[in-house]
Amino acid sequence: MFDLSGRVALVTGGNGGIGLGLAKGLAACGARVVITGRDTEKNAAALKELGGNTHAIAADLAQPGETDRVLAETLALGDGLAILVNNAGTNLRAPPHEVTDEQWQTVLEINLNSMMRLTRAAYPALKASGHGRVINTGSMLSIFGVVFSPAYGASKGAVVQYTKSLAVAWAKDGITANSILPGWIDTDLTRRARQYSSTLHDSVLNRTPMGRWGDPSDFIGIAAFLASDEAAFITGTAIPIDGGFSTQG
Repeated sequence: MFDLSGRVALVTGGNGGIGLGLAKGLAACGARVVITGRDTEKNAAALKELGGNTHAIAADLAQPGETDRVLAETLALGDGLAILVNNAGTNLRAPPHEVTDEQWQTVLEINLNSMMRLTRAAYPALKASGHGRVINTGSMLSIFGVVFSPAYGASKGAVVQYTKSLAVAWAKDGITANSILPGWIDTDLTRRARQYSSTLHDSVLNRTPMGRWGDPSDFIGIAAFLASDEAAFITGTAIPIDGGFSTQG
């Protein structure tokens, strides 16, 4: 079950945090994993953790031409592309009335536009694989609002709607598309958020039924499942991975 042997998986932002957790899940099930990240040292460290037949491509997906290069280098490895995980993302914190045009565009360019470009370009390869899988990383802010991340929330809400469109359009091609909605996960990104808000840590613990912050390892299972043949009839979903945070209303 969940055997991904012989399938190539591309994970953007796969050199740390949630992306590395997703990449580990795919690699553990036999996929040939390619990760992207801007930091070459982090890329190298991630490859050591992943082990096996894994590869890294240094890329800044905020640059429009990079998506085509990443896809070309992935396909050049051979065996096509069966699994695309769009996980690369960023956040710039400011209340809505202080967000600049530049901040807004930066967040949407990385979180949404690069996802669209890469997914669009990957379509022929995903279709040719016969069991294409697209997994897009949204956020609990796809469904909630928060005072200090309006651009991030807008981009992640759009990720869910974009994923639904992919699911409807590409079902006939045997491609599934699903989004995951991470809650408060202990990553570099959320550690910076805790510096922004001194009450965040305790409020997260108080609201999360499981009583802890999430860990990147909590994403190993969902990656393996959604990428597998066993999830072939699951598409267009948005799955919270948040310890029950979103159940609290």
